[in-house]
Amino acid sequence: MVLKHNQKSKKRHLDMWNKRTKWAPFWTVMKKYGTGKRIHPSSLTHIKRSWRHKKLKIKPRSMRKDFLG
Repeated sequence: MVLKHNQKSKKRHLDMWNKRTKWAPFWTVMKKYGTGKRIHPSSLTHIKRSWRHKKLKIKPRSMRKDFLG
């Protein structure tokens, strides 16, 4: 079964949450704490997402059946 139109809202939703998997840039640590501190950028990232913990609850696309029966 082929879809008649692209599911743009689903792609936009996935794209938004894909951006939230990354840490803060390394220069934000230097900007906040100074050049002498060695702190991991994940401590500055407020919105974190992991594929194990947070599920997006999006239905997978419908696949065509390979068999006739």
